[in-house]
Amino acid sequence: MKRAMIVLLLVGSLALMGCGSKWGSAGLGAAGGAAAGAGGYEYKIKQEMERIEEARRTGAMSEQEYQIRKDQIERLSILK
Repeated sequence: MKRAMIVLLLVGSLALMGCGSKWGSAGLGAAGGAAAGAGGYEYKIKQEMERIEEARRTGAMSEQEYQIRKDQIERLSILK
């Protein structure tokens, strides 16, 4: 969450500084696209965590398997 706020502040400051030049606008577009891509990636990770938690609750996945899979997913996350 802390990193997300930092990224938003950075993108916001680029918006204020970069709109006056052609290169600033291109940089802002690239930063916005990267932020959107990272957001989508993190959303998929959140969905997968919810899926394995549900599988553990219903008994479809053992606790050991859940912990292994949870560790794998957490290592893939950009925001830690």
